[in-house]
Amino acid sequence: MTVMDITALEALMDAEFPQARHLGAEIESIDDGGLRLRLAVAERHLRPGGTVSGPVMMELCDVAMYLLLLSRIGPVALAVTTSLNINFMRKPPAREIVADARLMKLGKRLAVGEVTIGSRDEADPAAHATLTYAIP
Repeated sequence: MTVMDITALEALMDAEFPQARHLGAEIESIDDGGLRLRLAVAERHLRPGGTVSGPVMMELCDVAMYLLLLSRIGPVALAVTTSLNINFMRKPPAREIVADARLMKLGKRLAVGEVTIGSRDEADPAAHATLTYAIP
């Protein structure tokens, strides 16, 4: 059940975690199934070879899961990543990509979720991550 909507999440990020805004990602949707984060890929996101860099995709996964978690538990800004495992499966295109986040388990102290990164017009994902968050 969502307790924070897109407007509330964006306000929280602006107030508590503005450094994450430099990525340029926007929340596209949020519902009981998960959260979709959209990134309009720019030159600063690319690595040699013209593809989205691994660190950018890792940050996109982390931000997507953080926002999804807060949408469920409320404004607990000090929730932190304790584990992030990512598999890069193919080069993402140097255009808009999306990150689809889903919670697999939400407990009192830990949350576990997964994020899949891909392109709207390609069926196969570019990356898949699993993340664990500690909830203070």
